[in-house]
Amino acid sequence: MNFTKAISNEILFQALESLYYTIITDDLGRIVFISKNYRELLELKGQDVLGKHIKDVIPNTKIPDVLKAGKEDIGAIFELDNGKKVICNRIPIRDKNNAVIGVISAATFYNMNKIEELKKKVEILEAENHTYKQKLQELKKEFYAADHVIGASAAMIDIKATIKKISKSPIRVLITGETGTGKEVFANYIHSLSDRSEKPFVKINCAAIPKELIESELFGYSPGAFSGASKEGKIGKFELANGGSILLDEIGEMPMSLQSKLLRVIQENEIVRIGDNKTIKLDIRIICSTNKDIEELIREGQFREDLYYRINVVELRIPPLRERLEDIRLLANYFIEKTNKSYGLGINEVNEDVVELFNKYNWPGNVRELGNVIERACVLVGSGELEIKDFGFYMKKFSNDTRSTAFNNSSPTLVEAKTHTEKEIIMRALLETNGNKTATAKMLGIDRSFLYTKLKKYNISL
Repeated sequence: MNFTKAISNEILFQALESLYYTIITDDLGRIVFISKNYRELLELKGQDVLGKHIKDVIPNTKIPDVLKAGKEDIGAIFELDNGKKVICNRIPIRDKNNAVIGVISAATFYNMNKIEELKKKVEILEAENHTYKQKLQELKKEFYAADHVIGASAAMIDIKATIKKISKSPIRVLITGETGTGKEVFANYIHSLSDRSEKPFVKINCAAIPKELIESELFGYSPGAFSGASKEGKIGKFELANGGSILLDEIGEMPMSLQSKLLRVIQENEIVRIGDNKTIKLDIRIICSTNKDIEELIREGQFREDLYYRINVVELRIPPLRERLEDIRLLANYFIEKTNKSYGLGINEVNEDVVELFNKYNWPGNVRELGNVIERACVLVGSGELEIKDFGFYMKKFSNDTRSTAFNNSSPTLVEAKTHTEKEIIMRALLETNGNKTATAKMLGIDRSFLYTKLKKYNISL
């Protein structure tokens, strides 16, 4: 192609000249145009270089690489033979058939000192960013350790100690416990303390996804693998979690047909997308959780025994709230602080009467139920201390399910039984009347002054 004719137009020619340091070559790397500024920079006379190969003029040029690759090279710092540095943008020229027919290279070395300064600043910022990432990761671990795994009971201390021992290894963990005990919180804790904490942590609820879709969610599928499948295919949860951890929540709900495939994933450390025959190697920490009795499911033929022993290398049983009542105050204070931050409230704490009431309740919804009750009371009250009257909305549940802990151990004396029963009746009446003392006295059939005497006796504050 005759580039000289192509740039004979005066406007086009001057435009190219104005690009400071511009060179154009043909598809063989021969120079067909070089701007006046570039000629002066290279100490060339006239257009003597036209027709010469670019390497004969600039030996260390990268233009031949751009011709070969057919890809642009933007913002490259290039050092000339005379020691001067320029910033080059090298762009392939293509014809209407998209074939590469040449390269245009435009360069500048204005403000190179500033560029060097910016480069140094970027390096400093990258180093600082790395430092901040490390600090953030440390804070993240502390966050889960200090704020999310709440409890000072013997059971909780034992569980946290076990997690710290196993967190660094890829050992598989099965977390069991009733609904609402916080199994996912413990899974987060395990991942946050592991060497994979900066890698993905992918969670999937096996009970929340239709049985016919869970396989494609876990393993992904290739383009057009089945009717209705995306043309681009889909990456599965295992691929997303590669290098990190995956939580298979409610593993007891996984269909039997899929359990055998999961067993193979664990054994082979690889998966195959639906509709594909290419294996994908995995490096994943598998954590499972369930509120089901897996051994009972095995007896009923609903869960593979071999899979159970694969996922249950270490079992963490999270006790229900009723088995760790000493943690209630800590949990209540945590939920108060969390709700204060979320809603901009000023709740201080729950008083002793509330804690005593909470200790008598069975908490079928466990920690989740406690959190919901505290949040509602905080929003309704807004500020100050939470008292019994502030939980009137939950009165029926408390009244119907309150456990008489005074009679759980040794037989009480008649005086102890009377005292306990009297206090409990007064507290229930206060709940029913939402703390209204006049209505409470009327309900109990006593004078208001006598009620005050009893409130003082039993240290019931409102």
